[in-house]
Amino acid sequence: MTEREDLTDGKWDVVVVGAGPAGSSAARVAAERGARVLLLDRSEFPRYKTCGGGLIGISLDYVPASVRATIEQQVTSVTFTLRGHAANTHRSPSPFLGLVQRERFDQALVDAAIAAGVTFADGVAVRAIETDAAELVTLTTDVGDIRGSVIVGADGAGGRIGRYVGVTPGGIDLALEREIVRPADGRSWDDRVYLDWGSEPGTYAWMFPKTETLTVGVIQAKGSPDATRSYLDRYVGELDLADAEVARASGHLAQWRTADSPLRRGPVIVVGDAAALLDPFTREGISFALRSGSWAGVAAASAVRGNATALEDYAERVRAELQPEIAAGSRVLRLFERRPGLVHGLIGYTVVGARLFIRVCRGQLTLADLFRHRVTRLALALFRR
Repeated sequence: MTEREDLTDGKWDVVVVGAGPAGSSAARVAAERGARVLLLDRSEFPRYKTCGGGLIGISLDYVPASVRATIEQQVTSVTFTLRGHAANTHRSPSPFLGLVQRERFDQALVDAAIAAGVTFADGVAVRAIETDAAELVTLTTDVGDIRGSVIVGADGAGGRIGRYVGVTPGGIDLALEREIVRPADGRSWDDRVYLDWGSEPGTYAWMFPKTETLTVGVIQAKGSPDATRSYLDRYVGELDLADAEVARASGHLAQWRTADSPLRRGPVIVVGDAAALLDPFTREGISFALRSGSWAGVAAASAVRGNATALEDYAERVRAELQPEIAAGSRVLRLFERRPGLVHGLIGYTVVGARLFIRVCRGQLTLADLFRHRVTRLALALFRR
């Protein structure tokens, strides 16, 4: 661990605020390209993170082999329900989703960044940010002022750096989750995930098995916390886990961006949750974090070397490649909110729908791609009736 006074000594090429998947990826990639990088996080690592921990296929393209080793389950089947009923299971001959515990996954990403030459300081909170006329950024922290040429904000939904940049969310959700100790009752939970489409518009629940626990969670638009808690209680009961030991209960806010939400303010850019990069339908965010973080690392290192357009190029890439996925997810969410039974029928009860779902999980398709598929066009035609 670096001495705290060393953090404020001189100027860093790149300072990354937030050491989740987006931040640690940005830091590692920038360091691999020769930048002097400082990675900060307000929490002490390893730390727990409310998250189902599902890795879709494209995520694996953006992490080192050492990080892939943290995958605890390879999913080959999924059971869909609608409000706890109408269950149907689809199986695949090969895995389509990897499951991780975020403590181990995030720590492995930080370790990979450190191995690339990044200086990591946990337990350091950023209190303020200021950019001078020469576009040198000063971060006021609880260990003193830290200066950097490029700042990458990866401090999560509603974080300080995102607020500085002016990130505008198009929607905000509340996710609640319980880590339940696997009951010793003979039931097999391995290799299968459970997804339930909820009774309130746009809600769904999940059960993702890990080595020692079952991650059970629900997500709903922010504003009805009692209803969200009731849904979680009900779903835990439907899984016959009401009497099981709860190792941890937690919650967090998730948000997705509007199409015109900024990604940059001068030498400051945002990534991952801080940039509100999230699929509005599935609420999957890890792949968005890994992709945007990796691209930001390339851009930050290039900017330090004198490329005047590098940071704007990063913003343009996010708008060109990730925004269409967010827009498509928003369209599916609107359909799901109005016709959850139709969505359940198409995904849960048609072979084509299930195969498309699995291909999205594998990273072979995006939701934007799906809008060019005949099944999606059929769903939209039914929706308009």
